[in-house]
Amino acid sequence: MADNTKLLALLQRPLEPTFYPKDGGKTVVDLPENYLTDRYKPIGQSLQTRFSSEADTRIAVRATTLPDIRFAEELPRRGDFSLFIPKHRKIAGDLIKLFLDQPDVDTLMSVSSYARDRLNPVLYQYAMAVAIQHRPDTKNLNIPSFFDLFPDSFVDPTVIPKLREEGAVVNNQRDRITIDIAMNYTASDREDEQRLAYFREDIGVNLHHWHWHLVYPGEGPNNVVNKDRRGELFYYMHQQLIARYNVDRFCNRLSRVRPLTSLREPLPEGYFPKIVRSLTNRGFPARPQNTILRDLNRIEDDVVLSITDIELWGSRIAESIDGGYVVAPGGNRIPLDEQTGIDVLGNIIEPSALSVNSQYYGNYHGHMHNLISFSHDPENRFLEGYGVVGEFQTAMRDPAFYRLHAQVDNMFHRYKRTLQPYNANQIGYAGVQIQSFGVQLNRANAPANVLLTYWQRSQIDLGTGLDFGPQGNVFASFTHLQHAPFTYRFAVNNTTGAARRGTCRIFIAPKTDERNTPLTMDEQRLLMIELDKFRVNLTPGVNNIVRRSEQSSVTIPYERTFRPMALSNINLPETEQFRFCNCGWPHHLLLPKGTAEGMKFDLFLMISNFADDTVNQEFNEDINCNDSHSFCGIRDQLYPDKRHMGYPFDRRIPTATRTLSDFTRPNSNMTNIEVQIRFTNTVIART
Repeated sequence: MADNTKLLALLQRPLEPTFYPKDGGKTVVDLPENYLTDRYKPIGQSLQTRFSSEADTRIAVRATTLPDIRFAEELPRRGDFSLFIPKHRKIAGDLIKLFLDQPDVDTLMSVSSYARDRLNPVLYQYAMAVAIQHRPDTKNLNIPSFFDLFPDSFVDPTVIPKLREEGAVVNNQRDRITIDIAMNYTASDREDEQRLAYFREDIGVNLHHWHWHLVYPGEGPNNVVNKDRRGELFYYMHQQLIARYNVDRFCNRLSRVRPLTSLREPLPEGYFPKIVRSLTNRGFPARPQNTILRDLNRIEDDVVLSITDIELWGSRIAESIDGGYVVAPGGNRIPLDEQTGIDVLGNIIEPSALSVNSQYYGNYHGHMHNLISFSHDPENRFLEGYGVVGEFQTAMRDPAFYRLHAQVDNMFHRYKRTLQPYNANQIGYAGVQIQSFGVQLNRANAPANVLLTYWQRSQIDLGTGLDFGPQGNVFASFTHLQHAPFTYRFAVNNTTGAARRGTCRIFIAPKTDERNTPLTMDEQRLLMIELDKFRVNLTPGVNNIVRRSEQSSVTIPYERTFRPMALSNINLPETEQFRFCNCGWPHHLLLPKGTAEGMKFDLFLMISNFADDTVNQEFNEDINCNDSHSFCGIRDQLYPDKRHMGYPFDRRIPTATRTLSDFTRPNSNMTNIEVQIRFTNTVIART
């Protein structure tokens, strides 16, 4: 076993004691006696004997100076942990630092083994995951996803006891049956918002949101937080979430989500999550329809704020955008310039530890999450925890999340509207002519420019997350949207007489809204969904380029989203598919749902000048997690595109440009075609 892989034993079954057998009983961690908690010290000898006799692998933890973790023990072991709560976020940052400061893997193993059984499991897993992926001696270690550890945050709770029964009664894993997770279990079809449950409650979508914030934590040592263009990535990743959500609303005949412009009006959208956390054995609280948001006075959670506070922070941010600068401590003005303004704003609005003035601009986005998540019990009278909007891994389940982020998105668009439209030199590429462009399903005789979506039933192994449950694999099945694989084909004529490089940018946007009313160019640009971005080498003359949908720079494949983790997998080849590269949009939701009759979209292709795109850094999108760089960047490197994220649609378009065709026609390096997305209401099992 490689030296650092022993850390994986600490990342399994988070509620079971560290000395409890791991990896299906094959691995045991031998702890120094003084590492045992007070509950188990009196019987430590018998425990070691009981659990180590049949183990194939024994990991000896070296005794070291016991770490001072009192700061982290302020959070109850079986209590809530939310990165939206400033006190919790600060504790997490300090714990990350403790793990990062350990001089080697053996010492990290010792310190983290001692902390594991004493700290809140979600806090511990989060801090360890961040530390592992940022330490040079562990950053390439496969670690389990949050879904592996806490499946109860993602699936219908009625499935869990069925899985335990199946695993307990049926010893032979081959004889265990798969338990089905109902597709719609949070509301009936009488609730219009339930039409989007397949999107909001998708396991991959919620894992993406959690994992992005794992890669880009808001608190911790500077080298962990201060990543290239972090604030802009916060803007763009969430902007694309809202664009995708709105487009799928059109597919389901629902209007665009309304921004949460007023915090003093009743919130008409209710949400009853029906998710029970194994950590506390309590369900996430529901929020009835027309809930009125109120000031929070939750002293125990250190969340004391008023609606007026959030309104004040919002007005200060808006005034700074309109004025063209933000105010630093001491009154110094930092311009919101064309190059870095969006990055500065992203770190202020979220906010992260990089906010230039957190005292003045406050906690706009984070405390809006808290305001909604505690709306059912704003004063903690009834000792209720936060709702699903209070945690990254569950927040996207709630319709209110999208209203909140539509409002945050509008703040960023307010800034973008202060910038001049791109001029001809900024969007053109002289000598590069797109002669043809099309897309087709990967099947014989498939019609041109017609894409297909359908339901797919897939299996997932929940065994790793069933603490004190059956050993081995326990499978459940769930149904999700999927699309048929397809391929882009286009011909590009390089008339310059010399080799050129370019960046291909592919977007898709609906032509009409939910009422079949044509969208204006300005409406359509805000709904542009990035499908892919990749580099091409153009030889003189005509170049025929083929690109498969599964190569998308936005998504990660199903296997990376749902791959089960166990120590027994550590010897798998160190190929890209099996590295810790789980940050990315789930590939099964690359395309919008479409409609049964075929919904019309504009598919846009642009080839920009690589000389203006490059950050003077070579990268291969096929290795080192680079394949999902559009939303997640590249580990330890600069974001691989100098252009602003969302280019060329992140800025307003001149009013004379009324349609997408008007936009592309003067530029030989871009084009658009009409495509259809047809939805087939059938369920196909994954093979």
